[in-house]
Amino acid sequence: MSVIDELLANNRAYASSHDRLYLDIRPTLRLAIVTCMDARIDVFAALGLPQGAAHVLRNAGGVVTDDVVRSLAISQRRLGTEEILLIHHTDCGMQLITDDGFRAELQQATGMAPSFAIESFRDVDADVRQSMARVRNSPFLLHRDRVRGLVYDVNTRALREVEP
Repeated sequence: MSVIDELLANNRAYASSHDRLYLDIRPTLRLAIVTCMDARIDVFAALGLPQGAAHVLRNAGGVVTDDVVRSLAISQRRLGTEEILLIHHTDCGMQLITDDGFRAELQQATGMAPSFAIESFRDVDADVRQSMARVRNSPFLLHRDRVRGLVYDVNTRALREVEP
């Protein structure tokens, strides 16, 4: 049995043990969260959020990229979110690579350079500030001034705010 088969079995048990529940497509807290894909971050548990409370967008590093702006624009303009919370974290894998090094690795493996930005970083606070600036400078977002950035400590599970 593969891992995916096990997960599908888990889902069958999960779905059969819950009553049908209607959740509105719009997040109840009118909040969008951008964070890293790191499996150590349980966003809903760390923030005490119930299901349906917020949109959660994840990528490597939790970086505000063009695709994240696309999702945030839809989240705000069509689904009513008004605040954005950026959560980066300590001990991030994006701190272990360089843009040039990873780009070269991909080019060597595939014969072509990737069209996407790698977005590695060394300083997590500086990267949070850069992502906040990208939100604040995007003409596609309605609520650019309602963004805050945090760093999640993967060892203590504590959050701390980063000033812009």
